[in-house]
Amino acid sequence: MVYADNAATTKLDIEAFAAMKPFLLDAFSNPSQPYSFSRTSKKAIKEARETIAMCIGADPEEIFITSGGTESDNWAIKIASCGGHVITSAIEHHAILNSCIALERCGGKVSYLGVDSRGVVDVTALESKIDTSTRLISVMFANNEIGTIQPISQLAEIAHKHNCLFHTDAVQAVGHVKIDVHELGVDLLSASAHKFNGPKGIGFLYIKKGTNIFPFVDGGGQESGYRAGTENVASIVAMAIALKNNCEHINEHMNKVYALENRLMSGLYDMKLDFIRNGADMRIPGNVNLSFRDFEGESLLHRLDLMGICISTGSACDGVNTQISHVIHAIGVPDDYAKGTIRISFGKDNSNDDVDEILNAMRKIML
Repeated sequence: MVYADNAATTKLDIEAFAAMKPFLLDAFSNPSQPYSFSRTSKKAIKEARETIAMCIGADPEEIFITSGGTESDNWAIKIASCGGHVITSAIEHHAILNSCIALERCGGKVSYLGVDSRGVVDVTALESKIDTSTRLISVMFANNEIGTIQPISQLAEIAHKHNCLFHTDAVQAVGHVKIDVHELGVDLLSASAHKFNGPKGIGFLYIKKGTNIFPFVDGGGQESGYRAGTENVASIVAMAIALKNNCEHINEHMNKVYALENRLMSGLYDMKLDFIRNGADMRIPGNVNLSFRDFEGESLLHRLDLMGICISTGSACDGVNTQISHVIHAIGVPDDYAKGTIRISFGKDNSNDDVDEILNAMRKIML
């Protein structure tokens, strides 16, 4: 099997997996309990929080554990907005867009920023949408379908100029490009472990010190009273190790996947196929989103699957929906190309042989 859908999920880091087992089998205590048996779990969570914070330039007390990127996004949109006006982009992940729809159902006001043909938000358009009721601006760091990286620091600066909070969904970026939350100037940042070789069902929300925000999940006093629920110690520990391992080798991994991208694109151009590569020049490493003229993306996916190759037709979270994605619509891909959109996303475990397998398979299907 050739797995080339790393934007959907990634293989669990072997060190992260090994670190999970003691907290599942031996040190299985509830960290909230006062007895000595719980000390190992408490210490593990503390150290994991410190590691995560170090990887993104934050302080440990600014890291709040969640069940993943979706919960982190929901927390930011539904709670940080505090009933005020929200501004977001038209190409956000559905965790953001559907949270905004939920706000609108409750009478909230949401404005949507358009993007250009590369998927880049118009920075100058943001200021015109801000009014006295605007509380939160949320723009994703890197798009999950086309990989486009947004000018986050510029957008955050505009938000703060108007006394608004700024949130970024960095699920596709954390662990793959260098991120320093203070350099970016963001107030909130979402991340999900399974996108950087951690386990599924765990993530975090960075909340800058001094940010006025309320809990999203009420109950016990976990996460300093901001996120209730008994901690998933094994997954928290694994998330931290996976993130640390990726961040320590981030340049090496970036260079590798960029080389794989170039190998793929060179092979496709040699075939003289009629296609568009979507996204901006500044995009997340390994993301190759292609729209082939007069082809069906769904058909390409299934035919490649029969050859043992895993790719995507767009957002994996919308995998059951065969209509043209909102992102491809938003960037204006022509209809005769849009239906033939696929996403190939490489990770650190891919190889040149994987690229050649994909090229050989596409040659058989498309020529």
